[in-house]
Amino acid sequence: MKAVVQEGYGPPEVLRLAEVPRPRAGKGEVLIRVAAAGVDRGTWHLMAGRPYVVRLALGLRRPRNPRVGQDVAGTVAAVGPGVTGFAVGDAVYGVAPGSFAEYAVARADRIVHKPARLGFEEAGVVAVSGLTALQGLRDVGRVRPGQHVLVLGASGGVGTFAVQVAKALGAEVTGVCSTAKTELVRSAGADHVIDYTRADFAAGGRRYDVILDIGGSSSLSRLRRALVPRGTLVIAGGEDAGDWIGLGRQFHAVVLSPFVRQRLTMFVAKTRRADLEALNELVAAGRLTPVVGAAYALADVPEAVRLLAAGQARGKTAITVRPAEPGRP
Repeated sequence: MKAVVQEGYGPPEVLRLAEVPRPRAGKGEVLIRVAAAGVDRGTWHLMAGRPYVVRLALGLRRPRNPRVGQDVAGTVAAVGPGVTGFAVGDAVYGVAPGSFAEYAVARADRIVHKPARLGFEEAGVVAVSGLTALQGLRDVGRVRPGQHVLVLGASGGVGTFAVQVAKALGAEVTGVCSTAKTELVRSAGADHVIDYTRADFAAGGRRYDVILDIGGSSSLSRLRRALVPRGTLVIAGGEDAGDWIGLGRQFHAVVLSPFVRQRLTMFVAKTRRADLEALNELVAAGRLTPVVGAAYALADVPEAVRLLAAGQARGKTAITVRPAEPGRP
């Protein structure tokens, strides 16, 4: 089968389309005939090998697993021993390592049935970013109805989900983005939009109960100025660069938090079927719609990642592998 592989760390040119063996579903696993996949920030981190600490887990000079991609949507081609609830031909989405390929294997507890309301491109961008938004706001941020929520990086993959999730939780939402993306953030449902090229979110009189920071560039002091006295800061994921570990601000926040009235937190999302089902419920209720800004063919994955790394992506970028044909493995 065709798959995108990575044989070293560096710019998008380290990714290439290759012929590789078709994987098989093992115990508790499902083989998916991939229709679409999503490009998330983690894809860039793994490609670049930054922050450098990731190489300790993935491989020092090159990734031990050369296949790329996490988000996936497609049809079930085969089920492994012990799998229940899925059958050949089922339309599914979730997380499958190596999803930039014609076939990928996923753990059965990391996929769910695709809602009929979503096409495969839309479903293929949900899992990673949707789970980050849901867990960051509901579980870590503990957002309640009537609270004021600020989303930094509101026009990106996680950000467009976060605006919608915060609204579904009953919050008043302000999104921060660049000039060119203000209408996109409004269309996602933000009550207020701040163009960071023209205004400083921390300089005005408005204060927020919860801040979800996806952008990764604001100092803790600026973020704290924008919080109410007992507000909560949630920093999602790691940084692109800066220190070797890529978690400098996050560690600083966690160390400082016990000594101030504000909650300063960090988190990395986990893939849980129950939370994927919660996203499905929001989709079915019409309260969550994936924002697919662009779609690329499998051979054009390097360009799609380049777009993301340059900060030019609008919403989530999809990789269209091939039309999924229900009933055909």
